[in-house]
Amino acid sequence: MINYKNKQRPEKDMIFGIRAVIEAIQASKEIDKILLRRDMTSELSRELFAALNGLEVPVQKVPLEKLNRITMKNHQGVIAFISPVTYQRIEDIIPTLYEEGKMPFIVVLDGVTDVRNFGAIARTCECAGVDAIVVPLKGGAALNGDAVKTSAGALLKIPVCREHNLVNALKYIASSGIKILAASEKASENYNKVSMTEPIALVMGSEDEGVAPEHLRLCDEMVKIPMLGTIDSLNVSVAAGVLIYEAVRQRLAE
Repeated sequence: MINYKNKQRPEKDMIFGIRAVIEAIQASKEIDKILLRRDMTSELSRELFAALNGLEVPVQKVPLEKLNRITMKNHQGVIAFISPVTYQRIEDIIPTLYEEGKMPFIVVLDGVTDVRNFGAIARTCECAGVDAIVVPLKGGAALNGDAVKTSAGALLKIPVCREHNLVNALKYIASSGIKILAASEKASENYNKVSMTEPIALVMGSEDEGVAPEHLRLCDEMVKIPMLGTIDSLNVSVAAGVLIYEAVRQRLAE
């Protein structure tokens, strides 16, 4: 079995070396995340830190050994992973949807870190006509080649909005007249008993922790999928598919 979590990305998805990464930032390359050697202190590294200041990209400080496991080339203590897509902002997407006369349908992923689940959800979203996927800047799955492959290319077609703060993003969504529904096992209402014909944002949480409490508080309603067997939850990509296509069913019925 392939261990996807530890599978290395191809070098074409990476930029390494301090000067190369600085130039990528200055050229506004879409960067998924940056790994830095934990104890960088050189003069050139200070120039890198200045370039990173204010950049909305996850930056992780790691031991030298981790960088060397990714590439043995002269990385100089920094590796940047390039995103295959250009991230968008939800503040730009929603007004455009209303201007086009559409009924917004947004999917928000809160803590979904598995690349294959992310890709599978994106594939379902594209097939179902979802308008955008919202993900957090930190604590979400990497948007890399594996995610694109699992999505069957859907991640190259559907807008992905990477937000620095999901609380603020959800508040903006709510202020835009969009009902926010959270999938939660704590819900009292089954998913097919709640209206999804109006503008909606569907929030899916991680399989182990679900939707974060601070995000649940911003939701208008919580819905659940009834579990009739002995296992108490579905895979998050399967659960997302059930809920997304319930919205499709209701909208088509109208």
